[in-house]
Amino acid sequence: MIPLAVLAALWQGTPAWTAQPSHATVGDTVWLVRAVPVPAGWRVRPGKLDAGGDVEPLGDPLVSTTADGAELRYPVTSWAAGPHTVDLPAIWRLGPDGRADSLPGGGATFALASVLPPDSGARAAPKAAFAPFRPPHRSPVPPLVAALGAGAVLVVLLRLRRRGARRMPEAVATAPAGEVPDALWLGAGEPKAVAARATHALRAALARTVAEAPESLPTPEAIAAADGRLPGAQFRDLRDVLTGLDQVAFAAAHGVDVAALATRARTLATALDT
Repeated sequence: MIPLAVLAALWQGTPAWTAQPSHATVGDTVWLVRAVPVPAGWRVRPGKLDAGGDVEPLGDPLVSTTADGAELRYPVTSWAAGPHTVDLPAIWRLGPDGRADSLPGGGATFALASVLPPDSGARAAPKAAFAPFRPPHRSPVPPLVAALGAGAVLVVLLRLRRRGARRMPEAVATAPAGEVPDALWLGAGEPKAVAARATHALRAALARTVAEAPESLPTPEAIAAADGRLPGAQFRDLRDVLTGLDQVAFAAAHGVDVAALATRARTLATALDT
Protein backbone atom coordinates (compact mmCIF):
# COMPACT_ATOMS: atom_id res chain seq x y z
CA MET A 1 0.00 0.00 0.00
CA ILE A 2 1.38 3.45 -1.02
CA PRO A 3 1.94 5.85 1.95
CA LEU A 4 -0.24 8.94 2.32
CA ALA A 5 2.76 11.22 1.77
CA VAL A 6 3.37 9.66 -1.63
CA LEU A 7 -0.30 9.95 -2.62
CA ALA A 8 -0.27 13.60 -1.58
CA ALA A 9 2.76 14.24 -3.76
CA LEU A 10 1.07 12.55 -6.73
CA TRP A 11 -2.11 14.61 -6.16
CA GLN A 12 -0.13 17.84 -6.36
CA GLY A 13 0.89 17.04 -9.97
CA THR A 14 4.28 16.96 -11.64
CA PRO A 15 6.59 19.73 -10.42
CA ALA A 16 8.22 21.85 -13.11
CA TRP A 17 11.89 21.68 -14.06
CA THR A 18 14.01 24.80 -13.81
CA ALA A 19 17.13 25.60 -15.84
CA GLN A 20 20.25 26.95 -14.15
CA PRO A 21 21.67 29.36 -15.13
CA SER A 22 18.73 31.10 -16.66
CA HIS A 23 20.91 32.98 -19.19
CA ALA A 24 23.38 30.65 -20.95
CA THR A 25 25.09 30.62 -24.34
CA VAL A 26 25.75 27.84 -26.83
CA GLY A 27 28.04 25.16 -25.38
CA ASP A 28 27.51 26.15 -21.72
CA THR A 29 26.52 23.55 -19.12
CA VAL A 30 22.88 23.89 -18.15
CA TRP A 31 21.53 22.14 -15.04
CA LEU A 32 17.92 20.95 -15.18
CA VAL A 33 16.74 21.00 -11.55
CA ARG A 34 13.61 19.53 -9.97
CA ALA A 35 12.51 18.97 -6.37
CA VAL A 36 10.92 15.58 -5.62
CA PRO A 37 8.95 14.86 -2.40
CA VAL A 38 10.26 11.68 -0.73
CA PRO A 39 8.77 9.99 2.36
CA ALA A 40 11.07 9.32 5.29
CA GLY A 41 13.20 6.24 4.73
CA TRP A 42 12.57 6.18 0.98
CA ARG A 43 15.23 6.63 -1.72
CA VAL A 44 15.16 8.28 -5.13
CA ARG A 45 16.62 6.71 -8.27
CA PRO A 46 16.52 9.01 -11.34
CA GLY A 47 16.49 7.53 -14.80
CA LYS A 48 19.29 8.00 -17.28
CA LEU A 49 18.87 10.74 -19.87
CA ASP A 50 19.75 9.43 -23.34
CA ALA A 51 21.24 11.64 -26.03
CA GLY A 52 18.77 12.67 -28.68
CA GLY A 53 18.03 15.65 -30.87
CA ASP A 54 20.16 18.72 -30.38
CA VAL A 55 20.49 18.35 -26.58
CA GLU A 56 23.32 16.24 -25.17
CA PRO A 57 23.64 14.97 -21.58
CA LEU A 58 26.99 15.73 -19.96
CA GLY A 59 26.91 13.10 -17.22
CA ASP A 60 24.81 11.11 -14.79
CA PRO A 61 22.12 12.89 -12.78
CA LEU A 62 22.92 14.08 -9.25
CA VAL A 63 20.66 13.51 -6.25
CA SER A 64 20.91 15.65 -3.12
CA THR A 65 18.76 15.41 0.03
CA THR A 66 16.61 18.39 1.01
CA ALA A 67 14.25 19.14 3.89
CA ASP A 68 11.20 18.16 1.82
CA GLY A 69 12.69 15.21 -0.04
CA ALA A 70 15.33 15.27 -2.76
CA GLU A 71 16.59 17.50 -5.54
CA LEU A 72 17.51 16.09 -8.98
CA ARG A 73 20.03 17.79 -11.29
CA TYR A 74 20.73 16.79 -14.91
CA PRO A 75 23.73 18.44 -16.70
CA VAL A 76 23.00 19.09 -20.40
CA THR A 77 24.20 21.32 -23.22
CA SER A 78 23.47 22.14 -26.84
CA TRP A 79 25.37 23.60 -29.77
CA ALA A 80 22.37 25.29 -31.31
CA ALA A 81 21.04 28.67 -30.25
CA GLY A 82 17.39 29.17 -29.35
CA PRO A 83 14.83 27.38 -27.15
CA HIS A 84 15.18 23.63 -26.42
CA THR A 85 12.76 21.10 -24.91
CA VAL A 86 13.96 17.92 -23.20
CA ASP A 87 11.82 14.93 -22.19
CA LEU A 88 13.18 13.70 -18.85
CA PRO A 89 13.01 10.00 -17.87
CA ALA A 90 10.77 8.64 -15.11
CA ILE A 91 11.85 9.01 -11.46
CA TRP A 92 11.67 6.00 -9.16
CA ARG A 93 11.11 6.12 -5.41
CA LEU A 94 12.09 3.02 -3.49
CA GLY A 95 10.71 2.17 -0.06
CA PRO A 96 12.62 0.39 2.73
CA ASP A 97 10.21 -2.56 2.63
CA GLY A 98 10.66 -3.21 -1.09
CA ARG A 99 7.77 -1.08 -2.34
CA ALA A 100 8.33 1.29 -5.23
CA ASP A 101 6.49 3.88 -7.27
CA SER A 102 7.46 6.11 -10.16
CA LEU A 103 6.87 9.72 -11.12
CA PRO A 104 6.71 10.92 -14.72
CA GLY A 105 9.79 12.81 -15.75
CA GLY A 106 7.97 15.47 -17.69
CA GLY A 107 9.62 18.01 -19.94
CA ALA A 108 12.10 20.80 -19.35
CA THR A 109 12.64 23.90 -21.49
CA PHE A 110 15.67 26.18 -21.65
CA ALA A 111 17.09 28.68 -24.13
CA LEU A 112 20.65 29.32 -25.28
CA ALA A 113 21.96 32.56 -26.72
CA SER A 114 24.30 32.61 -29.70
CA VAL A 115 27.95 33.52 -29.20
CA LEU A 116 28.21 35.01 -32.71
CA PRO A 117 27.59 38.70 -33.35
CA PRO A 118 24.28 39.54 -34.99
CA ASP A 119 24.30 39.56 -38.77
CA SER A 120 24.39 43.15 -40.02
CA GLY A 121 23.38 42.15 -43.53
CA ALA A 122 26.46 43.67 -45.20
CA ARG A 123 28.71 41.10 -46.82
CA ALA A 124 32.19 41.66 -48.21
CA ALA A 125 32.51 41.47 -51.96
CA PRO A 126 34.39 38.38 -53.19
CA LYS A 127 37.93 39.00 -54.34
CA ALA A 128 39.08 38.26 -57.83
CA ALA A 129 40.93 35.01 -58.51
CA PHE A 130 44.70 35.03 -58.40
CA ALA A 131 46.62 34.83 -61.64
CA PRO A 132 47.98 31.34 -62.43
CA PHE A 133 51.38 30.76 -60.89
CA ARG A 134 54.17 30.14 -63.38
CA PRO A 135 57.66 29.34 -62.09
CA PRO A 136 60.44 31.51 -63.50
CA HIS A 137 62.52 30.15 -66.39
CA ARG A 138 65.69 28.48 -65.20
CA SER A 139 68.86 27.74 -67.13
CA PRO A 140 69.80 24.02 -67.62
CA VAL A 141 73.52 24.81 -67.28
CA PRO A 142 73.88 24.40 -63.45
CA PRO A 143 72.25 20.91 -63.34
CA LEU A 144 74.40 19.82 -66.32
CA VAL A 145 77.60 21.04 -64.64
CA ALA A 146 76.62 19.23 -61.41
CA ALA A 147 76.00 15.97 -63.29
CA LEU A 148 79.38 16.19 -65.09
CA GLY A 149 81.17 16.88 -61.81
CA ALA A 150 79.52 13.91 -60.11
CA GLY A 151 80.53 11.68 -63.04
CA ALA A 152 84.15 12.81 -62.81
CA VAL A 153 84.27 12.12 -59.06
CA LEU A 154 82.81 8.65 -59.67
CA VAL A 155 85.48 7.83 -62.28
CA VAL A 156 88.27 8.92 -59.91
CA LEU A 157 86.87 6.78 -57.10
CA LEU A 158 86.63 3.71 -59.36
CA ARG A 159 90.27 4.10 -60.46
CA LEU A 160 91.42 4.43 -56.86
CA ARG A 161 89.51 1.28 -55.97
CA ARG A 162 91.14 -0.74 -58.80
CA ARG A 163 94.68 -0.08 -57.56
CA GLY A 164 96.60 -3.14 -56.45
CA ALA A 165 96.89 -4.02 -52.83
CA ARG A 166 99.81 -2.45 -51.07
CA ARG A 167 102.62 -4.76 -50.05
CA MET A 168 102.73 -5.08 -46.32
CA PRO A 169 106.11 -5.54 -44.65
CA GLU A 170 106.78 -9.13 -43.75
CA ALA A 171 106.30 -9.95 -40.15
CA VAL A 172 109.49 -10.46 -38.21
CA ALA A 173 109.76 -14.01 -37.04
CA THR A 174 109.84 -14.18 -33.28
CA ALA A 175 111.43 -16.96 -31.37
CA PRO A 176 108.99 -19.03 -29.34
CA ALA A 177 109.02 -18.25 -25.69
CA GLY A 178 110.75 -20.82 -23.55
CA GLU A 179 108.97 -22.98 -21.03
CA VAL A 180 108.23 -21.27 -17.74
CA PRO A 181 110.43 -22.82 -15.05
CA ASP A 182 108.77 -24.86 -12.33
CA ALA A 183 110.18 -22.55 -9.67
CA LEU A 184 108.10 -19.62 -10.99
CA TRP A 185 104.89 -21.69 -10.91
CA LEU A 186 105.67 -22.94 -7.42
CA GLY A 187 106.55 -19.41 -6.26
CA ALA A 188 103.14 -18.27 -7.55
CA GLY A 189 101.42 -20.97 -5.51
CA GLU A 190 100.48 -23.22 -8.46
CA PRO A 191 101.80 -26.72 -7.69
CA LYS A 192 98.93 -28.29 -9.64
CA ALA A 193 100.13 -26.59 -12.83
CA VAL A 194 103.62 -28.04 -12.34
CA ALA A 195 102.16 -31.49 -11.70
CA ALA A 196 99.86 -31.29 -14.74
CA ARG A 197 102.72 -30.34 -17.06
CA ALA A 198 104.99 -33.13 -15.76
CA THR A 199 102.15 -35.67 -16.00
CA HIS A 200 101.50 -34.71 -19.63
CA ALA A 201 105.16 -35.16 -20.61
CA LEU A 202 105.40 -38.55 -18.87
CA ARG A 203 102.08 -39.87 -20.21
CA ALA A 204 103.03 -38.82 -23.77
CA ALA A 205 106.32 -40.72 -23.53
CA LEU A 206 104.52 -43.76 -22.06
CA ALA A 207 101.97 -43.69 -24.93
CA ARG A 208 104.79 -43.69 -27.47
CA THR A 209 106.46 -46.63 -25.71
CA VAL A 210 103.41 -48.69 -24.74
CA ALA A 211 100.61 -48.50 -27.33
CA GLU A 212 98.12 -49.96 -24.83
CA ALA A 213 98.53 -46.92 -22.52
CA PRO A 214 97.31 -43.85 -24.46
CA GLU A 215 97.04 -40.48 -22.73
CA SER A 216 93.25 -40.74 -22.61
CA LEU A 217 93.47 -43.79 -20.36
CA PRO A 218 93.04 -43.14 -16.60
CA THR A 219 96.23 -43.31 -14.56
CA PRO A 220 95.51 -46.66 -12.77
CA GLU A 221 94.64 -48.35 -16.07
CA ALA A 222 97.71 -46.88 -17.79
CA ILE A 223 99.92 -48.21 -14.98
CA ALA A 224 98.26 -51.64 -15.32
CA ALA A 225 98.83 -51.59 -19.10
CA ALA A 226 102.55 -50.79 -18.59
CA ASP A 227 102.99 -53.66 -16.10
CA GLY A 228 105.08 -56.35 -17.74
CA ARG A 229 106.01 -54.18 -20.73
CA LEU A 230 108.66 -52.11 -18.92
CA PRO A 231 111.67 -53.23 -16.90
CA GLY A 232 110.93 -53.75 -13.21
CA ALA A 233 112.82 -50.71 -11.84
CA GLN A 234 111.48 -48.46 -14.60
CA PHE A 235 107.91 -49.69 -14.04
CA ARG A 236 108.12 -49.08 -10.28
CA ASP A 237 109.50 -45.60 -10.87
CA LEU A 238 106.69 -44.91 -13.36
CA ARG A 239 104.07 -46.14 -10.89
CA ASP A 240 105.41 -44.02 -8.01
CA VAL A 241 105.80 -40.84 -10.08
CA LEU A 242 102.35 -41.02 -11.77
CA THR A 243 100.64 -41.83 -8.47
CA GLY A 244 102.37 -38.92 -6.71
CA LEU A 245 101.53 -36.48 -9.52
CA ASP A 246 97.86 -37.55 -9.42
CA GLN A 247 97.76 -36.95 -5.68
CA VAL A 248 99.16 -33.44 -6.17
CA ALA A 249 96.68 -32.69 -8.97
CA PHE A 250 93.73 -33.78 -6.82
CA ALA A 251 95.16 -32.21 -3.60
CA ALA A 252 95.23 -35.63 -1.96
CA ALA A 253 98.85 -35.32 -0.75
CA HIS A 254 100.46 -32.76 1.54
CA GLY A 255 104.12 -31.97 2.04
CA VAL A 256 105.14 -33.52 -1.30
CA ASP A 257 108.21 -32.08 -3.04
CA VAL A 258 106.50 -31.23 -6.32
CA ALA A 259 109.68 -29.89 -7.94
CA ALA A 260 111.57 -33.14 -7.30
CA LEU A 261 108.58 -35.20 -8.50
CA ALA A 262 108.41 -33.16 -11.73
CA THR A 263 112.15 -33.64 -12.30
CA ARG A 264 111.78 -37.43 -11.90
CA ALA A 265 108.86 -37.38 -14.36
CA ARG A 266 110.91 -35.60 -17.06
CA THR A 267 113.91 -37.88 -16.48
CA LEU A 268 111.70 -40.97 -16.80
CA ALA A 269 110.01 -39.56 -19.96
CA THR A 270 113.46 -39.07 -21.54
CA ALA A 271 114.41 -42.62 -20.61
CA LEU A 272 111.21 -44.02 -22.15
CA ASP A 273 111.85 -42.20 -25.46
CA THR A 274 115.42 -43.59 -25.76
